[in-house]
Amino acid sequence: MRYILPALPLIIGFILDLIIGDPYNFPHPVRALGRLIAALEKAVRSRSGDLRMGGAVIVLTVLAVSAVIPSAVLLVCYKIHIALGIAAESIMCCYMLAARCLHDESMKVCRAAVEGDTEAARRAVSMIVGRDTAVLDESGIIRAAVETVAENTSDGVTAPIFYMAFGGAVFASLYKAANTMDSMLGYKNERYADIGRTAARLDDVLNYIPSRLTALLMAAAAPIVRLDGRNALRIWLRDRRNHESPNSAQTEAACAGALHIRLAGDAWYFRELHKKPFIGDDDRPVEADDIRRANRLMYAASVLMLILSAAFRIFIFGVILS
Repeated sequence: MRYILPALPLIIGFILDLIIGDPYNFPHPVRALGRLIAALEKAVRSRSGDLRMGGAVIVLTVLAVSAVIPSAVLLVCYKIHIALGIAAESIMCCYMLAARCLHDESMKVCRAAVEGDTEAARRAVSMIVGRDTAVLDESGIIRAAVETVAENTSDGVTAPIFYMAFGGAVFASLYKAANTMDSMLGYKNERYADIGRTAARLDDVLNYIPSRLTALLMAAAAPIVRLDGRNALRIWLRDRRNHESPNSAQTEAACAGALHIRLAGDAWYFRELHKKPFIGDDDRPVEADDIRRANRLMYAASVLMLILSAAFRIFIFGVILS
């Protein structure tokens, strides 16, 4: 029984996320991190110094905070009682996961599209994507939602679980901090080219293995949810590099192949057109139910990652304790 204990926070945290997700009116550490990053960015810019060095300082500061605070809390809780420590770490793990939130937000787009309310679907998708949505037609809106689910399967769910396998909630917190910094500072434009450079590079490194493993798990999970696993693997092998990011196309390619649709292509960001290659084959037109299918694939791949991570953690602690 004692060998199973190290995996319990991962499993309980995952279940908690499935049940309650991220209540909007409840304090969330990632939102607190966002405020810290914004404050640090403002402080760095006000000094008018080397923005690249300032960006590195932001990264080091945020990582330190993200490691020290959860480590201290868990140290105290585990010292009081193991049950309290497991409970506290389970809640922390839940905070680091976004499966329920990703599902709920993307399904708002799906429901609006099914009802034929394009403007409502456009408003809903604008809440979960970074591109300009005003120029999107109904197919573009659905495609954007599917791409978001596919990419964030790794960023929001499986990558945190992957790091939980090695360092529990503390490593997941460090990963989430890096991912949040990249989402706030890692833009490839004149304003953020220097200050966001370190954050973007760190995020690329941390996502390198999880994104590829997640793509493979998507291909493995596809038949479980009645999608095409073989085509997911084929498109992944062919199109996994069709993105300027080394990681984003990994899961998008696997998802596109599993659904037999085409994703990506040119997109507008901040009123500027970005030319992008397509991912997947245009075997059929996209439809609202593709968002539902992408969510099923996300959940199936996430469960597989959870099983692998829990098994790894049980094995490692079993070796240590034996």
